[in-house]
Amino acid sequence: MLSTVTNDIRKNYYDPKLHGVDWDAKIAQTKLLIDKAPTMDIALSYIATAVDSLNDSHTLFYPPYRSKESDFGFEYQIIGPDRCYITHVRPQTDAAAKGLKPGDEILTVNNYLVDRSNRWKMDYMFSVLRPQASVQLRIQLPTDGSSRELQVNARITSRKNPRDLSWSWMRELDEERHSIRARFTELGDHVMVLKLPVFEYTNSQIGGMMARARKHHTLILDLRGNPGGDVDTLSDVLGALFEKDVKIADRVTRTNSKPWMAKSQRIVFTGKLIVLVDSDSASAAELLARVVQLEKRGIVVGDHTSGAVMESKFYRNQMGGDFLMFYGESITHANLIMTDGHSIEHIGVTPDYEIIPTAQDMANDRDPVLAKAAELAGVKLAPEEAGKMFPYEWTYEQ
Repeated sequence: MLSTVTNDIRKNYYDPKLHGVDWDAKIAQTKLLIDKAPTMDIALSYIATAVDSLNDSHTLFYPPYRSKESDFGFEYQIIGPDRCYITHVRPQTDAAAKGLKPGDEILTVNNYLVDRSNRWKMDYMFSVLRPQASVQLRIQLPTDGSSRELQVNARITSRKNPRDLSWSWMRELDEERHSIRARFTELGDHVMVLKLPVFEYTNSQIGGMMARARKHHTLILDLRGNPGGDVDTLSDVLGALFEKDVKIADRVTRTNSKPWMAKSQRIVFTGKLIVLVDSDSASAAELLARVVQLEKRGIVVGDHTSGAVMESKFYRNQMGGDFLMFYGESITHANLIMTDGHSIEHIGVTPDYEIIPTAQDMANDRDPVLAKAAELAGVKLAPEEAGKMFPYEWTYEQ
């Protein structure tokens, strides 16, 4: 498995120099570690660590598919520069029974400090590489600032057979745990708010969204929590926001550099545009926000984005005889250079209006980001009202 994964990377990674990593030495070192690994989970984690040495957000090792999934019943997110908060807690779970609530600040997970650089790695480690039956949290309460430790037990469920291993584990977990359907609401005749939780829509679906948006003066496009998705969907959405073809970026591969254009669509929204982002806005969501800024098409509001912006392909592998074991890797095949000559990988998008929710906002279901966007659109909307517009939707029954 190590040999297959690392050879795939050597042959297909966009940078033939592999960011200066001594790949042969890395593979040799990893093989020695695997030979001494006491468990399969630890051996798999050594492969993941070798791949992670490239420090690339879109180059990841996908371990063999597991039949069981651990869900801890809560969602958490980096807010502002480096603070991590509980954002949602599912009712009737151990997390809810232990008193975990939105607005609680996570200080450590299994004794690891949580920050922007390792938040996604924790999800990857505890849900994919080494699934846990429970996690140990140290949290700080928003009410009085006191801290406490608690163990949260997971809900263990059987997973469906994989439909398509080319989707990322993050995307799959998102789909299994909460709804990813597009939603919209209207603030009178003046403003439409469109929430896109992922880029996975047909051209006709996007046309329908924009046809409705064209009835309003302002479109607030909410990309908070959007991890990216299909590149064609990104092109279609951008093409529905510009009356002319617009350049997204230059795709720089190991052999050439070509411009990536979004062609203007038949149905185009030409009114005022406000884009909402946060620390979980990644990949295609970040690209859209940055194009909007560079082309001076609209205003970006919210928190600094994740800085996970490359373009990758999935490589599917298998091993075994009567019983097949599927695994694979996502490999970056193109770096994306924006029209200002810079990549936003590891940098992200800085909003034009940085609005950071407080612990009290999360605890009381207030949305100051959407409220600010409404204000910029000329509509008065209280944060309390904004917080009720898009209730969090869990997918499986409580």
